[in-house]
Amino acid sequence: MKYAALFSGGKDSSLALWKAYRLGLDIRYLVTVYPEEKYSYMFHRPNLHVVPDLADSLGMELVKIETPGEKEKELDDLKSGLGSLDVEGVITGAVASTYQMSRIEHMANELSLDLFAPLWNMDENELMSELLDNSFKIFIVSVSARGLDERWLGRKLNERTLEELKKLEKKYCINLSGEGGEYESVVLGGPMFHKEFKIGEIEKRWDGSRGELILKKIEVV
Repeated sequence: MKYAALFSGGKDSSLALWKAYRLGLDIRYLVTVYPEEKYSYMFHRPNLHVVPDLADSLGMELVKIETPGEKEKELDDLKSGLGSLDVEGVITGAVASTYQMSRIEHMANELSLDLFAPLWNMDENELMSELLDNSFKIFIVSVSARGLDERWLGRKLNERTLEELKKLEKKYCINLSGEGGEYESVVLGGPMFHKEFKIGEIEKRWDGSRGELILKKIEVV
């Protein structure tokens, strides 16, 4: 059975891809949705311009799907793109968002695609530990929650930062894995990567309560 993996370059889609690979699934494509709107209801937005470099490092064919990013309509664009591929299944990194999962599940059913969602309802502590245990090279590229200030932009996720996140989880009731939109990430290396990257030129945008790190350049390590 041939699969397409929904891939944003973030930690969840990267971990889902890794789990699928380890199980021996035949992954033919990485599929990335590019919303024009800054804030998408369904899809990861920050730093999608580096995804082609990540796909190249993973040695996988990338399919880009552009969408205006309008609520609900953006899913129609994904459905159309997936429907044009020669696959029988789709892989998603959905963790806890019923909004996202229900729509992807409905779309998969309409296209008669098998849905592989290995992170769905996964314990957030287990998810974060699995990422670190498998040496994923994760950087925080956007924050929008109490306790996460400008200093978090560009920080690498490791044991130290994970402990700090756990303290903020207790203090501010944030979601440890960022499922509430508290932060977004980009993965610049990991167990499937043929080459890894480091952050080069950047631009920080901060409005006093939320911010984003724009990766203007990433460099091969």
